[in-house]
Amino acid sequence: MSFHLHKFPLLSRSGVMERLIAEASEEGERGCITKLSDIPGGAKTFELVAKFCYGVKLELTSSNIVFLRCAAEYLEMLEDYGDDNLISQTEIFLNQVVLRNWKDALIALQTCDDIPFHTEELRITKRCIESLVVKASTDPNLLGWPVMEHGGPMRSPGGSLLWNGISTGTRPKNSRSDWWYEDVSNLSLSLYTRLISAMESRGMKREIIAGSLAFYTKKYLPGLNQRQGTSESSRHLTSQSEEDQKLLLDEIDRLLPMQKGFVSTKFLFGLLRTAMILRASPSCISSLERRIGMQLDEATLEDLLMPNFSYSMETLYDVDCVQRILEHFLAVDQVEGGASLCSVDDGQLMGLVSLTAITMVAKLIDGYLAEIAPDISLKLPKFHYLAAAVPDYARPLDDGLYRAIDIYLKSHPWLVDSDKEQLCRLMDCQKLSLEACTHAAQNERLPVRIIIQVLYSEQLQLRTSIACGSFSDNLDVSRQLRSGLAGSTTGGGGGATALNENQILKLGMDSMRMRVSELEKECSNMKQEIEKLGRVKGPSSMWGSVSKRLLGFKMKSQMCSALEGSVSNQNDGGEMIEKAKDKHGKHKKHLSLDG
Repeated sequence: MSFHLHKFPLLSRSGVMERLIAEASEEGERGCITKLSDIPGGAKTFELVAKFCYGVKLELTSSNIVFLRCAAEYLEMLEDYGDDNLISQTEIFLNQVVLRNWKDALIALQTCDDIPFHTEELRITKRCIESLVVKASTDPNLLGWPVMEHGGPMRSPGGSLLWNGISTGTRPKNSRSDWWYEDVSNLSLSLYTRLISAMESRGMKREIIAGSLAFYTKKYLPGLNQRQGTSESSRHLTSQSEEDQKLLLDEIDRLLPMQKGFVSTKFLFGLLRTAMILRASPSCISSLERRIGMQLDEATLEDLLMPNFSYSMETLYDVDCVQRILEHFLAVDQVEGGASLCSVDDGQLMGLVSLTAITMVAKLIDGYLAEIAPDISLKLPKFHYLAAAVPDYARPLDDGLYRAIDIYLKSHPWLVDSDKEQLCRLMDCQKLSLEACTHAAQNERLPVRIIIQVLYSEQLQLRTSIACGSFSDNLDVSRQLRSGLAGSTTGGGGGATALNENQILKLGMDSMRMRVSELEKECSNMKQEIEKLGRVKGPSSMWGSVSKRLLGFKMKSQMCSALEGSVSNQNDGGEMIEKAKDKHGKHKKHLSLDG
């Protein structure tokens, strides 16, 4: 763009223009022509400078102050070339107006991206960042600013709202610690990272910084907004190229604190998923996996179900990634467990927290195994390794693991018996619930050895439950007898009461004997049936049809023995009670004779 201007107004204010005009005049040309190709701000800024040289009063704003300040420095518009020159005017406005206001300082910082070399040389970028850091680190409720918050109405220094410069007397709502998140999200990545680094060096809380990083990332990474509502994601979404998104991922990963709990696990999984889609650097993906591993106990099953984005596409879901995340979690858990052992006061609490976390992770992994088990492309070693990676103590019950194994066996019917047994050895049959044992005992997909172990475990559980039930029955009877003894002592009718108690006890013993005899009859019938089957079929053919019945017979026979033991215990208890009653009667007669 060309400007037709007079020489004197320009050379009287600018040292550069004075030299250029003098050089052009020495050449003897009729018209003095000078070229300014690299002036900061371009032709628009030079037009404002020319107006200033002609004495026109300029309107300085936060949008043009940086360009004018750099152009004045470039043209050497010092006080030597006139009082109240452009350098002094722009410097005063920058320090006294722009840097004292949040929004003006933010706008001025954004304009620094257009002329980075000149703003760095004049330290304008650094001054704007320092101003923003101070304001963001200070509670706005104490000082009454920011004057402009989220582009809202003007406020007085006391905090009341202004209308046309007149105080309305109304107070704004209390500002939260995240009031500046949306404002700084409009900065470029380079300026934003410098601002966050300055905030961190100043000592701002890490959770506040992490919140700002999450807000900024969600605005510029479209993959993180796929599971949000359409209105929310479209309002904040800003398109960027893949290279810019990769650079953003690397910077966010560098700035995020490497501690647990500052950002949500769902947000970290979103970053990891986006990094895999964009083919980010291996160091970035590894760092994100390590972060997720530190707080895997806060994840959900939906988070773990990440599609496989590799070129090979061996499996439907990325099992290798989940395996690495689990290894990171177990490594961190071992470190925390060792630290808890060293602690004397809080050792028990830290150990309890660690056990709770690893139990939640074990339940999560069992659910994940059940989800990926139907994938026919999932190889047995990979499934086995992931299931075995969880420690045994982390599973109070193995029902979830049994469910995953059963689904895998159903989806992979071509497995040989040795592979099935190897896979089923992962679960502890004694840690299966009674419902799971009942299901497994009738599961034809399980190997015979595993079914035998399951039936044995079920038998032990039934014996335990029967023993507990007979103990509770004896306890109830003893309580009733004790109450009867107390009533007989206080009531005075000792003989009649003792007779009634003996009758009740005999009735209970008779009913117990009847139950035992019924079980014995059932056991003898089962023996006869087994003998008949043995005569008809050979030993090898007979095993497949009789194994379950034989184990059931053993279980019921042991139940009979347990019941007989409980009956004998009750007989002993009845005899002791009768002896106690006789002693009680004799003692009562002795008292009556003395009286």
